[in-house]
Amino acid sequence: MKSLLSSRPVLWFLFLFNLVVALAAPFVVDGAQGIATSVGMGVVALGAGLGLRKGSGQPAQHGQRV
Repeated sequence: MKSLLSSRPVLWFLFLFNLVVALAAPFVVDGAQGIATSVGMGVVALGAGLGLRKGSGQPAQHGQRV
C-alpha cells in the first residue's frame, strides 16, 4: 500500500483533486462545515505536494525499502 500511495501518479491525483475540492468547498457547502472541509482537504493536498517535491530529484526506486 505504501508503494502505491508514494507513486507519482497517485500523488499528482491526490494533490490536484484535493486542491480543487479545498478551493471549491467554501462555495458549495455553507458555514463552518465548508471551512473545515476546505482546511482538511488543503492539508491533504499540501501533504501530497510535499511528497511530490520530496521525490522530485530522485529516480524511482521500485522494490527497495526506504
